[in-house]
Amino acid sequence: MQIAYTVKEVREQVKAWRKEGLSVGLVPTMGYLHEGHASLIKKAVEDNDRVVTSIFVNPTQFAPTEDLEAYPRDMEKDSKLCETLGVDLIFHPEPEEMYAPDFCTWVDMDVLSKTLCGKSRPIHFRGVCTVVSKLFHIVTPDRAYFGQKDAQQLAIIRRMVRDLNMDIEIVGCPIVREEDGLAKSSRNTYLNEEERKAALILSQSIFLGQKMVQEGETDAAKIKAAMVEKIQSEPLARIDYVEIVDGLSMQPVDTVQSPTLAAIAVYIGKTRLIDNFIV
Repeated sequence: MQIAYTVKEVREQVKAWRKEGLSVGLVPTMGYLHEGHASLIKKAVEDNDRVVTSIFVNPTQFAPTEDLEAYPRDMEKDSKLCETLGVDLIFHPEPEEMYAPDFCTWVDMDVLSKTLCGKSRPIHFRGVCTVVSKLFHIVTPDRAYFGQKDAQQLAIIRRMVRDLNMDIEIVGCPIVREEDGLAKSSRNTYLNEEERKAALILSQSIFLGQKMVQEGETDAAKIKAAMVEKIQSEPLARIDYVEIVDGLSMQPVDTVQSPTLAAIAVYIGKTRLIDNFIV
């Protein structure tokens, strides 16, 4: 396994693979890899001849008040996991490699990025779209892999690829959960023991909403109200949002039908966690 720190190194390696007629998969990450990331990498290894995993904590998707400096990092552990899983190349650039001092070109999106996480994190998806677009241009993958836990991000990237005519297949992979139901997240490491127990309220509300849909409930307001009531039963939980939206446009819906996304963002203490389910 190779670790590349520059755009030039990545492009040279990918060109060599292309000359051999090999397919390339990309798994973009911010590192501190867990079983959720591992599931993306395994799928990419299964689908492609060569796999690139990017490990880059992207500064442009963090607001000044967010946890850029505190975001967990462990490159040694990440490298070992990637090698074990069959990754061929890790792209691990410094911010200066990705963003020139006078950088001023952005990839932005209307509509899909204004709801859910976009309401409380208004610059977030501009940063996501820009860095993912750059990674696509650098690696030129046949396929790129993203987790369903970040459902809004996945929808936005799919729309960006469609709108900008990028010749890349976007593969969404299911949420990976802890044994007790909590969705895997690098930010789970921020939680103390009491908060970790309290965080189960997210998955419990998600499972409640799913159960209501499975039992035939289609009134989005009723499902949302039940999920809100469940979350509010936990004293350490503070709701950012509970929304039921169209799975393609990210706009609110009154009736649950395919495709519908039920998504939540909840603060447990100071830690903001997200979860969702899709109909």
